[in-house]
Amino acid sequence: MNLITLRKSDDRGHANHGWLDSRFSFSFADYHDREHMNFRALRVINEDHIAPGMGFGTHPHRDMEIITYVVSGALRHQDSMGNTAVMRAGDVQRISAGTGIAHSEFNDSPAEPVHLLQIWIMPDQQGRDAGLRGEGIRPDRAGRTAPHCVEPWARRIDLDQSGCGRVCRANRGRRHNQAHASARTACVGAAHRRRARGKRRDARGGRCAAVSAAEALELRAAASAHFLLFDLN
Repeated sequence: MNLITLRKSDDRGHANHGWLDSRFSFSFADYHDREHMNFRALRVINEDHIAPGMGFGTHPHRDMEIITYVVSGALRHQDSMGNTAVMRAGDVQRISAGTGIAHSEFNDSPAEPVHLLQIWIMPDQQGRDAGLRGEGIRPDRAGRTAPHCVEPWARRIDLDQSGCGRVCRANRGRRHNQAHASARTACVGAAHRRRARGKRRDARGGRCAAVSAAEALELRAAASAHFLLFDLN
């Protein structure tokens, strides 16, 4: 059995709409790849760069777990349940679409792009109650309290299925160990970082590794990186 399958960044699907530049790890929208439809319950990993002031207008979802992770910039979220929040670099948000939710996502900056990863995971049951189940809260700019994000270092994200996710940061040389039962699977999505003229810049990232039937997993960062680790049904 091939325990680790690597999907390189340039092997992904690509669409550039001017205001939106996206890479797709799995089939999505006009990108169709029969060899990459999903990995177990993981249906979507999209890496998006959104131009200043632009974004996705209000649109519906149902029966899906939606995780948004901001690599850099600021992303404003609003939804049909009255929640609003601005997510910034290192923040992660989980939506349980359940019976139905509508939301919008816009770049909150008039000058800087926003870089984010959006992940969709299929729940183990349909028809659950919808909700933005944040792991923590903070006020938005108007002072209202909004569901928000987990801390960015190795924090657990519980899912509506028999799996979980973790959002991690690692400096160069740091190791991350993850134990798995032999029947479990995992997938890692990486978003690397580098320094240029004293500032942190997004570098080549987006690589994913599907790990099957591994009893344990050890990751070592060759460079400073953010990564998402999913232990999936």
